[in-house]
Amino acid sequence: MLVVTGVTRIAETDAPAARAAAAKVAALTRTEDGCFTYAFYEDVEVPGRFRVYEEWRDEAALRAHLATAHIAEFREVIGGLEVLERDIKMLKGCTEEPL
Repeated sequence: MLVVTGVTRIAETDAPAARAAAAKVAALTRTEDGCFTYAFYEDVEVPGRFRVYEEWRDEAALRAHLATAHIAEFREVIGGLEVLERDIKMLKGCTEEPL
């Protein structure tokens, strides 16, 4: 399993457009083969700061996701906004155990 997580901070004036784009891409992405979890969360203390959290079966599923039309559309929307920070990472070789 792969985990993708990180933050993107958008100017507050552009946050509504980012919210709408994130909601749309998340709904479409959750239908993809190999996607276990895909979600965006906006920080309650920092308006415009979004955390993404994804779980993928394998790298092939993630690569297929990155080539979809809805990711291209999402990138186009975000590219037109004022992005203040972006730090997204892929974690490989994760093991899972209950806490």
